[in-house]
Amino acid sequence: MAIDAVLTEIRHIREEYAQQFNGDVHAMMADLRRRHAESDRKSVSREPKRRCKAPVTSSKIAE
Repeated sequence: MAIDAVLTEIRHIREEYAQQFNGDVHAMMADLRRRHAESDRKSVSREPKRRCKAPVTSSKIAE
């Protein structure tokens, strides 16, 4: 199927990228941040989701 070919290609590219940094996730993230900063593409940063101020309570009584 075509999907399998696409997934295989994506996995291959991901493995090649990881090999460039010997699997070091911190180095990969630093590279991605650098590339993002150098890019002229627009990006969106969203605020964290708001949490409820009231505590969540259960109707069941803990025994």
